[in-house]
Amino acid sequence: MKAIAISGSPRKGGNTDILLRRCLEHLGAAGIKTEFVTLRDKAIRGCIACGVCGKVKNKLCALEDDLNSVLTKVFAADIIILGSPVYFGSATSEIKALIDRVGYVSKSNGDLLSRKIGGPIAVARRAGQNFTYAQLAYWYTINDMILVGSSYWNVAVGRAEGDVLSDEEGLATIDRFAENLIWLGKKLA
Repeated sequence: MKAIAISGSPRKGGNTDILLRRCLEHLGAAGIKTEFVTLRDKAIRGCIACGVCGKVKNKLCALEDDLNSVLTKVFAADIIILGSPVYFGSATSEIKALIDRVGYVSKSNGDLLSRKIGGPIAVARRAGQNFTYAQLAYWYTINDMILVGSSYWNVAVGRAEGDVLSDEEGLATIDRFAENLIWLGKKLA
């Protein structure tokens, strides 16, 4: 079993990265192969709905940028975790470009994401986590994936790097989310 966590944060080592890595640590300790991917250093344009991925059927996007290197990792994973800080009330443009294009390629090639498991993580300094969480959660459900929950929504509070480490409820929620991913992954394996 393989898990991938994708950070849509443009900040290196920020709160989103911290929570995603924490989640992956739990999965790794349970024997699941893990990979952390950041979009910070990647050039990924938004989808232009050209439809080439549906005509060519090669499981890749026709736009020439950094998406395809991430795309192949996503399709190879059994567990997919998306993370985004909240920017002006929603997910970052980096993660939005990724989910639009990955979803389009998946749908155009026979639902490549179908029955994979995972869930989102959202972080904000004060508010907007719920909308961002929901925005990302919709991506799982429209792609026929199994959205895994926790004891609360997978959200945390923090602005400056490391602030989320003081959010005890947020950390407990992420830990339980990881436990649920492990539990479900083992049931489905």
